Amino acid sequence: MAYGVLRTLLGWMEVIRPALTRPGFRNALVVFAGWVQTQGTHAITQALVVTDVARRRHHERFHRFFSRGTWSPDAIGHLLFACIVRLLEPGVPIQAVVDDTVTPKKGRHVFGLGSHVDAVRSTRKVRVFCFGHMWVVVSIVVRLPFSSRPWALPILFRLYRNQKDCLAKGHPYRKKTELARELIDLLAQWSDERRIHLAADCLYCNDTVMRNLSPTVIVFGAMRPDAVLTAPPPTRKPRERGRRRLRGQVLPKPEVLARDERQPWKRCRAELYGKRRTVHYKTLDAQWYRACGTRIVRVVIAGLEHGVVPFRVFVCTDPSQAIPTILETYAGRWATEVCFRDLKQLLGFGDSSARKRAAVERTAPFVGHIYTVLVLWFADNTWKTAAAAPPVRPWYRHKRGQSFADVLRTAQRTLADLDVLDPARSLDNLRNAPSGPRVQASPRRQRLRPMTTRRRKRAA
Repeated sequence: MAYGVLRTLLGWMEVIRPALTRPGFRNALVVFAGWVQTQGTHAITQALVVTDVARRRHHERFHRFFSRGTWSPDAIGHLLFACIVRLLEPGVPIQAVVDDTVTPKKGRHVFGLGSHVDAVRSTRKVRVFCFGHMWVVVSIVVRLPFSSRPWALPILFRLYRNQKDCLAKGHPYRKKTELARELIDLLAQWSDERRIHLAADCLYCNDTVMRNLSPTVIVFGAMRPDAVLTAPPPTRKPRERGRRRLRGQVLPKPEVLARDERQPWKRCRAELYGKRRTVHYKTLDAQWYRACGTRIVRVVIAGLEHGVVPFRVFVCTDPSQAIPTILETYAGRWATEVCFRDLKQLLGFGDSSARKRAAVERTAPFVGHIYTVLVLWFADNTWKTAAAAPPVRPWYRHKRGQSFADVLRTAQRTLADLDVLDPARSLDNLRNAPSGPRVQASPRRQRLRPMTTRRRKRAA
C-alpha cells in the first residue's frame, strides 16, 4: 500500500518535469519533499534538514535553483492546468477565480516589499495596512470526490509592487488589474477556445480587466451600486447622418432599482456556500459602458436578509446566463480564500527568506504549485487508501469530507520513507517489504483504584 501511494505521488511530480532541466527537477524534488514535511516555519534550509540532504549536498545549489534557474513558474502552471482540464467533463466550462493576497514580511534587502491594504483585517471604516508581498493569483475551481465544497487550485502568480517601490528602483509600475488581465489572457490562450467562467470581486471588475476581453471568457463579478447603466443604442434610421451612437438612454442605477417598489422582487433557488437558499432578486440587461464598452451585460441585484448592507449587485458579461448560475459562480470565489488560508497557515506560502528578485518571484509560486500537486494526487484515489485515514477523534464524529490538513498529513506519512536523493531505491525497499498491516501490541490496561489511607502513606 505504501509503495503504491508513494509511486503515485512521485508520478504527479513527474508532471512538472518538462518545465525543468534534469538537475533542476532533482533539486525541485528535494525542495518539494522537504517543504511538505517541514513543521513550523518553512525555509529551503529547513527542507534540506528534514530530508537529511543538508549533510550530503551543499545548500547553495538549492538556493541557485530559485535565484538563477532557467525555469519559469508559468510553464509549471501550464502543465498543471492541462492536468486539471483533463479531469473535467468535455464541454464543461472552466471555473476560474482571480484574486490577490498579502503575505507579511520584513527585510531591508528583500525585493518587492511594500505597504498594502490587508483586506482580511480591514473593515468599511478602518483600513489595516500590512508590510510584505502582494500576490495576484489565478486559480481553477474544481469539485473533488473527497470533499463536498469546491477547491481552488492556484496555477498563475504575479507579484504586485506599489508605485513607490517601482519609482525608487526605476522599474515600470503595473496595477493589480493589469497583472490580472495578463494572467487572464494567458489562461484564455491555454484554454484552446474552451469557455472560462471567471469569478472576480469588485476590484477586478473594471475596464482594464473586462474591456475587449477574449470572447471565451465570461466574467461573473460584483458591481458598484451606483454604476451608470445605459440601454442599447437605438436602431439607426435610413439616411441618418452623423456618427453612430454607442449608447442608448440612461437607465436607473442599481441602487435606485433596488429601492423602487414599483418593480417587485423575484425569487429563485441557488446553492450558495454549501446550502440551498432562496434569493430575492431584481435583474436587467444593459450596457455598462465604463467597464465593458458597448456589450450587453446582465445585472443582478440580490437582496440580503442579514447584515448591514441591504443588497449586493452582481454582473455577468453573458446575458444568457441564468440567475442561479450567476450567483453560484460568484459564490464559488470563496474557495480561493480557503486556499490562501491553507497556503499561509499550513504550507508556508510567505515564509521564504528569499531576497533576490528571481528567487522572490519563484519561491512563493512554487509553494502554490506544491499545493496543487498535493490536492491532485490526493484526489487520484489516494483518499481511499489507508494512508489517508484521519486520526480517530471520538468528539468529532460529525466530520464530513477531508481538508487540506488531511491531505498534508497523508503526504507527510508517505514521504517519511523516501530517500529523496535516490527515489528508485526507496520504491524498491517498499515494494520488497513484507505486506500486511503492522499490528502494534496495545499497552496493558490497568484498573484505577481509589487512593486509600494506606496507599497515601506508602506514596508519602
